[in-house]
Amino acid sequence: AGQEHILGPGKLLRRAIESDNLKSAVFFGPPGAGKTALARYIASRANAKTFDLNAVMAGVADLKKIIEYSRGLGGGLAENQRVLLVLDEIHHFNRTQQDVLLPSVEKGEIILIGMTTENPFFYINQALLSRFIVVEFKQLTIEHLSTIFDRALTAEAGLKALKPEVTPEAKRYLVENSSGDARRLLNALELAVITTAPDQDGRRLIDEAVARESIQRRSLRYDRSSDEHYDHISAFIKSMRGSDPDAAVYWLAKMLEAGEDPRFVARRILICASEDVGNANPMALVMAESAFKSAEVLGMPEARIILAQAAIYVACSPKSN
Repeated sequence: AGQEHILGPGKLLRRAIESDNLKSAVFFGPPGAGKTALARYIASRANAKTFDLNAVMAGVADLKKIIEYSRGLGGGLAENQRVLLVLDEIHHFNRTQQDVLLPSVEKGEIILIGMTTENPFFYINQALLSRFIVVEFKQLTIEHLSTIFDRALTAEAGLKALKPEVTPEAKRYLVENSSGDARRLLNALELAVITTAPDQDGRRLIDEAVARESIQRRSLRYDRSSDEHYDHISAFIKSMRGSDPDAAVYWLAKMLEAGEDPRFVARRILICASEDVGNANPMALVMAESAFKSAEVLGMPEARIILAQAAIYVACSPKSN
């Protein structure tokens, strides 16, 4: 379910997989979007010796062993067999580690499928990236998650044998609070089912109360060292610039809830007050400066009120074009 833009009928990636003619690729997108699942499916279909590595744990020595193995195949051990390397969290590899892979990928000695939640154009060497098919995975929609949920309950390889019965309210709660993450959804569903005692008929009833306990609170996708940091602050600034106070408060609240430094946010309000509002309303800069100083003195959680007041004022102010 999902990713029709890359796996729909007639799409390049789908044709390459079906013909077992896939070249090296990098899959990037949010967690739980299906990157690992697709890589494993490709590995199961490919006429190739598959190696699975996680870039967090692997080193140059691990890569050299795989490269040597692939060169042994090319030297006459098995001319028709290929080597497929499935590399998770590829963005954790440094430049040296990536350079080790480059000659083998370039010569076709190995087929590399790298997976990452980060933008590969920021983390992967351009020389290596130019040899990849770059595939972006989109966040799964409510409809996609609902389909995945139903399959997990009815598939023989899923939870069918445990006879789960999920109320519509429980399903809606789990799906809506999965943040587009299929892995998070399936983990919560499995936890709900296996921790619920069966009744006399062997059925396991999952109601909304059980669902709430299983998935806990919705997680925020935000990391001050990743692309999410810049995406959020950009959306916040554009909301103020576009005179949308509701959106400005939304992005402000999300950043602060995720642990962003309130001073960082306050500085952006100051910049917007001068750059976008300017002399159309000089008081906006005064308000933003007062909010900055107040946020420094008070800290969180009280600073959120002051920053919200300043963001709303700047968003509602006329802009100097």
